Amino acid sequence: MKISIIIVNYNVKFFLEQCLDSVMRASRKVESEIYVIDNASSDQSVEYLEPKFPSVHFIANQENIGFSKANNQAIHLAKGHYILLLNPDTIIGEDSLQRLCAFMDEHPEAGAAGVRMIDGSGHFLPESKRGFPSPWASFCKMSGLARLFPQSRLFGKYHLRYLSEYQINEVDVLAGAFMIIRKEALNQTGLLDETFFMYGEDIDLSYRIKQSGYKNYYVPETIIHYKGESTQKDFKYVKHFYQAMLIFYDKHYPESYCVYHWGIHFAVKMKACLSAIDKFFRQNKRQNHTEEPFFLNDNRSYEEIIASLDANKKKS
Repeated sequence: MKISIIIVNYNVKFFLEQCLDSVMRASRKVESEIYVIDNASSDQSVEYLEPKFPSVHFIANQENIGFSKANNQAIHLAKGHYILLLNPDTIIGEDSLQRLCAFMDEHPEAGAAGVRMIDGSGHFLPESKRGFPSPWASFCKMSGLARLFPQSRLFGKYHLRYLSEYQINEVDVLAGAFMIIRKEALNQTGLLDETFFMYGEDIDLSYRIKQSGYKNYYVPETIIHYKGESTQKDFKYVKHFYQAMLIFYDKHYPESYCVYHWGIHFAVKMKACLSAIDKFFRQNKRQNHTEEPFFLNDNRSYEEIIASLDANKKKS
């Protein structure tokens, strides 16, 4: 088995449907298996999708056990030489799996690889390639220095904007939304740290892959990731995100934990307030898009969709 594709789902069945459509097309060109782990969705995701995709292995959990633990469930069962962690709110190209597997075959030093992610409007998502959130990199991001000097190698280490989004580069951190991992590297580093309920587990795994002697690569293979459209960025989201950062600092930067503990807790409260205000003003303007993802009934090829999004982005 060349690659095992693992998707953790929670209440986004229509996003997951179009994701699986794209994965099924891509998997025709490479020997693969697909696992969907549902974390007790209340939208009948499994009942809706299992009949539509009989070749997919569905695992229905009775409770939401978190992103890391759910992925680990499938990794224990996976037979692939490579493991692909994939978000349900993504669409991949027909040749994506074939090209990424070929890249990993040609680069035995690669422990993992990530891709160029764009949102539903064609805008590049900077989390596609990141540096480690060291105390200095995090300070630059939180203080605004990274935004003021995005191309600076001194101040812009968090999102590595000085590296081209269209070129292969060795990077520190890959996004768990699309992360292809060598199974052999996972055997050395261990699986995802289940201390992370959601968010931060990809940073931690990227860190451990590099510690074990492998390299992480950013590859400009474009996928669509509906980041923000399938996630409600409320207080719970903010809390989980910043708690994940606290766990990461405590684990890998213990000497800085005490200082950052208070700073990040303050940031949690500020972000929660801003999110509540933003949600109040936007709730009547924007509806959740999970019911009508534009790609489901689109007859254009994936390449045509990407070209159209790129053109729209240039116009805007």
